[in-house]
Amino acid sequence: MKVKNWMIRDVITISPEHTVEDALQLMKLHSIRHLPVTEKENLKGLVTESSLRPYLTPEKISLPLREVMIINPVVIDPETSIDEAARLIYKYKIGGLPVVSQGKLVGIITVTDILEAFIELMGILKASSRIDVVPLDDHLEDVLEEIKKRGGKIISIGMDVSLNGEKVYFIRLEQMPLESLASTLESKGHKVLAFIE
Repeated sequence: MKVKNWMIRDVITISPEHTVEDALQLMKLHSIRHLPVTEKENLKGLVTESSLRPYLTPEKISLPLREVMIINPVVIDPETSIDEAARLIYKYKIGGLPVVSQGKLVGIITVTDILEAFIELMGILKASSRIDVVPLDDHLEDVLEEIKKRGGKIISIGMDVSLNGEKVYFIRLEQMPLESLASTLESKGHKVLAFIE
């Protein structure tokens, strides 16, 4: 999944000559918290609700954005993966990333957009079933083969390591009965920890 498929393309922007007050009004009007500062299509900086807080005094609210903007914001390329965007947002403790291609602003991606992408990927909002399995000798393909034999359609697979070092696979499927599948997997030596129909 690429950033270009999840970013907001119609980005609200502001110029460096506008004031702190102009930026705050624009953010309020469009219910946004990140506002790229541009000249033509070139990204010059970024202002956010939190970065503007220190300037909310009568003597500072009329300052031009060129004096208060974040000059070198963390940016991302549209071809970068959503995973990398999530890592950058987490690493820098920020709420969004301007998306820049060849120096030009082409979009913005926020925490909300990334969460939407992961929800879609995991199929969390779809009616689904889930089975948590520790495959015999870590042979996940045997478990997946059994699911396919029964007409099961896999939405996503997650993995974690238990306290005793076993790999636990969380397999989300399109909704289906799982009791018989769980019994068959157990009879073949796989450990079924839980299932939700």
